[in-house]
Amino acid sequence: MASTTEGAKTIGVRAIALVGPAGSGKTSLSEAMLYAAGAINRLGSVEAGTTIGDSSPEARARRGSTEINLSRFEYLGDKFAIIDTPGSVGFAADGYAALGSADMAIVVVDPEPERAALAEPILRRLETLQIPHAVFVNKIDAARGRIRDLLAAMQPISGPPLVARQIPIRECEKITGFIDIALERAHRYVPGKESERIDIPADLAVREANERFHMLETLADHDDALLETLLMDEQPNLERVLQDLTEEARAGWVVPVMFGSALNGFGIHRLLKMLRHEAPSVQQAAERMGTKGDGVHVFKVANGGAVGRLALARVLGSGLNEGAELSADMRAGALFAVQGDKTNKLQAADAGDIVAIAKADAARCGMIFSSTCDAGSAELIDMPPRNATVALRARNRQDDVKLSTALHKLVEEDPALEWTQDKTSNETLLRGVNDEHLNVTLQRLKRRYGVEVVTHAPRVAYRESIRKGVTQRGRHKKQSGGHGQYGDVVIEVRPLPRGSGFVFEEKISGGVVPKQWIPAVEAGVRDAMERGPLGFPVVDVAVTLIDGSYHSVDSSELAFRLAGKLAMSEALAQCQPYLLEPVVHVAIAAPPGTGSQMGSVVSSRRGQILNLGTHPDWQRWEMVEAHLPVSSLNGLDAELRSLSQGLATFTSKFDHLSELSGKLADEVVKQATLEPA
Repeated sequence: MASTTEGAKTIGVRAIALVGPAGSGKTSLSEAMLYAAGAINRLGSVEAGTTIGDSSPEARARRGSTEINLSRFEYLGDKFAIIDTPGSVGFAADGYAALGSADMAIVVVDPEPERAALAEPILRRLETLQIPHAVFVNKIDAARGRIRDLLAAMQPISGPPLVARQIPIRECEKITGFIDIALERAHRYVPGKESERIDIPADLAVREANERFHMLETLADHDDALLETLLMDEQPNLERVLQDLTEEARAGWVVPVMFGSALNGFGIHRLLKMLRHEAPSVQQAAERMGTKGDGVHVFKVANGGAVGRLALARVLGSGLNEGAELSADMRAGALFAVQGDKTNKLQAADAGDIVAIAKADAARCGMIFSSTCDAGSAELIDMPPRNATVALRARNRQDDVKLSTALHKLVEEDPALEWTQDKTSNETLLRGVNDEHLNVTLQRLKRRYGVEVVTHAPRVAYRESIRKGVTQRGRHKKQSGGHGQYGDVVIEVRPLPRGSGFVFEEKISGGVVPKQWIPAVEAGVRDAMERGPLGFPVVDVAVTLIDGSYHSVDSSELAFRLAGKLAMSEALAQCQPYLLEPVVHVAIAAPPGTGSQMGSVVSSRRGQILNLGTHPDWQRWEMVEAHLPVSSLNGLDAELRSLSQGLATFTSKFDHLSELSGKLADEVVKQATLEPA
């Protein structure tokens, strides 16, 4: 890989990420940008399933993105790569790694002020990653409220100041055009075409002057010369204004705000022109990622296509050729340009380009290959919590190996997924962000790999403990010709405080149980605790070996292990066993005005509300903290999403075991007795 020299004339390909809440129109905007640039000759529709992005059957069925969509185009001689990221919480993680590669992000939002707070988590992430960004207010032709009210609602949730670049022109309560504040030019929208230049309406002249002065005041916070010009009541020259807009947007000091309609093509050309001037070059992203101008950042692995396994990556250096050395033991295979679900062979990739690399088998999501970084160093990706789990098995047992291979590939593609083999329940568990995420994954499993599975809710890790102590003898004696088996022990069993675990002691005197066989007694006791009288592992007990006897010929390690198991099994049945259920600490992040509803959902699921307040990081969001039984988590995510426009999320962490009694306990024990020991 060749390195990019400082101050190189070639800007390279700019990578633009489209982010925003679900339903805001990111994929429609991507389609509109491609159409405006002439990369496609017709404007596709998300509703009709004809867009370049969202080409998978799962995305078409949902009418929403389930993974990132990549596309590319040229506009007025400049090259751009678009990373369209999913807005739904369940699939947002697919764009997390790719977001780090972007030069600039466009936050796509609805025009209604009451939905402004939905963008706060996205704005916070961009600020944390230090990615310059702009806001595009979509669906402007259907706006009911005023743009200034939307900006007033969004400013408190944005770190850098929002800078309106346009003001709307209204005719009969409909927005029909805009005034470019920087250029002081007015335009009227023309459906499907670039807007036409008109005179600034007389009734908007004063407002335009006020808005422009406000914009200049904001820019002057980082430009003393501009501030001095304003204080002297002079007008700065246009070149100075445009230079400040570019520098401050690239630095992330301000957030430009533009508006339009992706479906009708309104404002798209103006947005593209803003990106030409104000989107940083790849050098800035490379420095942000610590590569000092060279390298490749892998942000996704794709399996199952016509060309096999591909590593999707951003070229951070001056270019990349087929066969280039990525690390000491890996070279780049064939290079492909990605346009939706299509790939085209490339001879070489330009600086800043986003490409698919074949035969990079060791590359994983988040890896950076660079001469200035450790080979294969991984960028830290903050993944969302995995709140949904399903147990699964292949419908056809002959597909077990096929299932394992397919799950490995799906997890490699999507780091928000995880699959494990639970040793206690012997279940194959697949974990994801939410139920929606898992459902789509299972659809891909069947479509791509031909594996049908049977699913069910994972077994809850119930435990049992005891209320009182007993003393119990256990004797294992067997004679069947030759050496027999003999082991005899006496144990004391007593309860321990919750959370104490298991304690084993011995108080043997006189050698009635030889020292070498005492560990076997403990092993036998542990064997019995794996499944207590109620059918679950036993916790919080202490066992003391106090007596016993042995035979000089027939005693053995196995005999004393069996004696210990027998004594413990009989003792537990006499100790008034009771059931314990796992309880987690749940923290629900709820959009504004939905906190009380979230609390009601928790209460209806036997939860105990601990706190209902404001979110510590997202000032307009609410936070509900509670203790909730693990058995009540099933379906929680879907219920929360249905009450919050799909945006509420939660984290859960094991907190304690709590006694379960009554009919619920009886049902759990009854079910356990039906399962094989």
